[in-house]
Amino acid sequence: MTARDWRAGELRFLLVALIVAVAALASVGFFIDRMRAGLARDANQLLGADLLVNADQPVAPAWRAEAQRRGLLLADTVTFPSMAQGGEGEDSQAQLASIKAVSTGYPLRGELKITTNPDDASTAIGQRTRDVPAPGTVWVDANLLPALGVKVGDALQLGDSRFTIAQLLAAEPDRGASFANFAPRVMLNLSDLPATKLVDNFARVTYRMQVAAPSKNDLARVRDYDTWVRARIKADNVKGVRVESLENGRPEMQATLDRADRFLSLVGLLSAMLAAVAVAMAARRFMQRHLDACAMLRCLGMTQNGVGAMYLIEFALVGLAGSLVGVAVGFAAHFVLLELIGSLLPADLPPVSLLPALQGIATGMLLLVGFALPPVLQLRNVPHNRVIRREQAAPQPMALATYGLGTGVFVALLLWQAGDPKLALITAGGFLAGFAFFALVAWLGLRLLRRLRGAFQNQSWRFAVTSLQRRPGATVVQVVSLALGLMALLLLTVVRGDLVAAWQRSTPENAPNRFIINVLPDQKDDVAERIAQAGVQQPVLYPMIRGRLTAVNGNAITAGTYTSDDARRLANREFNLSTMADAPEGNDIVAGSWYRDAPGVSEASVEQGIAKTLGLKLGDVMRFDMAGTVVDAKVTSLRKLEWGSMRANFFVIINPQAMANAPATYMTAFHLPERGANLASTLARAYPNLTVIDVSGIIRQIQEVVDQVVTAVEFLFLFTLASGVLVLYAALMGSQSERTREAGLLRALGATRKQLATAQRIEFVLVGGLAGLLAATGAAALGWGLATYQFKFEWAFEPGVWLAGIAVGAACALVGGWLGLRSVLRQPPLQTLREA
Repeated sequence: MTARDWRAGELRFLLVALIVAVAALASVGFFIDRMRAGLARDANQLLGADLLVNADQPVAPAWRAEAQRRGLLLADTVTFPSMAQGGEGEDSQAQLASIKAVSTGYPLRGELKITTNPDDASTAIGQRTRDVPAPGTVWVDANLLPALGVKVGDALQLGDSRFTIAQLLAAEPDRGASFANFAPRVMLNLSDLPATKLVDNFARVTYRMQVAAPSKNDLARVRDYDTWVRARIKADNVKGVRVESLENGRPEMQATLDRADRFLSLVGLLSAMLAAVAVAMAARRFMQRHLDACAMLRCLGMTQNGVGAMYLIEFALVGLAGSLVGVAVGFAAHFVLLELIGSLLPADLPPVSLLPALQGIATGMLLLVGFALPPVLQLRNVPHNRVIRREQAAPQPMALATYGLGTGVFVALLLWQAGDPKLALITAGGFLAGFAFFALVAWLGLRLLRRLRGAFQNQSWRFAVTSLQRRPGATVVQVVSLALGLMALLLLTVVRGDLVAAWQRSTPENAPNRFIINVLPDQKDDVAERIAQAGVQQPVLYPMIRGRLTAVNGNAITAGTYTSDDARRLANREFNLSTMADAPEGNDIVAGSWYRDAPGVSEASVEQGIAKTLGLKLGDVMRFDMAGTVVDAKVTSLRKLEWGSMRANFFVIINPQAMANAPATYMTAFHLPERGANLASTLARAYPNLTVIDVSGIIRQIQEVVDQVVTAVEFLFLFTLASGVLVLYAALMGSQSERTREAGLLRALGATRKQLATAQRIEFVLVGGLAGLLAATGAAALGWGLATYQFKFEWAFEPGVWLAGIAVGAACALVGGWLGLRSVLRQPPLQTLREA
């Protein structure tokens, strides 16, 4: 029977719907599985050790001595941003770089790759090495060479020292993905660092002590030392120290991967849910076309259980075949995902495991059970007398109860893929609410279309409108399914471009594109003069003071003071404080009033976001320790900042008289015109300690990363669009027999084949146009919500979204309609009348 149904084309569409659903989820499953396997394989290499102690001050000697006493291996790195300079005299160029000084033995786990060929370095091809740069030499990223106009063997200036570029870095296992590491890497020997004079009390430096066991059998020593260090941090209330182990290594990468896993899985699940609707419709059509066959089998003596078992076996065979093919398609599709965002991933990911394949097969079978079982179970209840009376019995209670199974499977899949009950329920509610809203609008559109039936005297128009009205349920399902698929695609294509354009409009043309930090007090006036000579009008240099929040209202800040991760992170880091007499431009006072800077009074203005995170309110007294200078400042105002302005902004500003004795450097932000492009090189030659940050370059790099990720998600949404077209096709196929009879009768009554073909095209354009209109409206509404409530900038509605939605919707409906109903007009009218 399965072979006969396959030859008759009864099972092909059901198989395609299953393949799309499984492929959408399997592609994400294979992709995430390989990323997780790579993370697990390279966990110690990502740390460069078995244990990593991060600190913003040199690691305590007692901690180092304790590790040595336990017989553990140690290595050190010191990382910070600074300017690297290449070339001679007026031809020299400067570039912001991420400086990393390493000790002998680095890395304790994993290996560096070095080369002298820039092409090999860009593709992570190089010679593995256990060495570090020799004294007087540096190893650099290949992309630093063109920026400075140098090559391997040339000289490179870092602070007060000159080095020879000896090698190019092809791979650095513990680099991580921090903001500072967006800049090209320059690696030098730790013994050369003091001579550069780049590290002082004001530099933002990260110190890392790598710890490793002498052998795999000694990992217990590392765990014991981990416990010892954490106990010392808690007992001494040590700030600015973070311990990373193999269990919690690279927590920011793990958190990012978890978010990507959930988001991509939910995108795939949206495709699967739409495909599930197609599965249900295909199964219902299968049931209707097999009613007579079931009645005949019952007359020939087959029992109800026999009929039910026969069809369940058939569907199980189809489900297994569809799931296997879907897994194969998903496996191929995951390579597309790897290609789209390959530059963000290691080049040598581990091979896939069997788990995603098994999950894909399980998903396909679950979808089949949840959405195809109800109509199949109705076949076992077909009565014998249908052969004579042509009547269908009402569905039995048990068959109706199985429709609840589909809902249960829907929720179970959401819970499985999301991994978070709250996220799953929100997603399910949003999906169902969107489905209900689109269905309501589609129904209202049909009601309105009824009144427009006589708007045109064209006979094809009247045929098309009448056909839509005759099957309102099927029409609504067609519109809604196609609209959901299109909305997802429009949101990440057209609307994403509008969001980027709105963000760019929110940033003024003269917004700062350069930041200069680490300006010493005796350099302030000359730096300001040089900036002015480069074409910047009235540059302002702000004091920047590094301080740690140690107490609020006399209560010491400890590891247990805050419960949220954001608050703990803020409490453990050093703040960039500032002091000034007047509120800076772009800062609006939303509570309290700006301080008066009275003698003997310490007052502070706090940004409202950080005040909310740390639970600060007007009247609270904060204590800051600034390199031994302690200040207690009362919160007298809360400020709202315009972060999109790119100006120099500070979380906490304290009145000048209270900060008179605090050690300070200066920083500035300004818009540098094109004629002043060599300012960074000029300042680097005069003051090697300065760090000039080209924000425009960093934003471009971040945007490239975002574009790659979004492109990958757009690829996944193609599955969603395909699922929507499948539902459209299923709805058309469900009415194929009825449409064939109607077409035969109309042709017998004088309608031409051309008139009916035109009527079909008009019907598809109306369905697709309405679906595209709904999709564009939903995508624009989501874009407005993101712009208004998430990104905080003004949103402008672009008519292109609606035009694109209507055009793409009509095109998809025409394709689906042609695939589903191309045979309707081929049947001769006489044959139709004989069958009737």
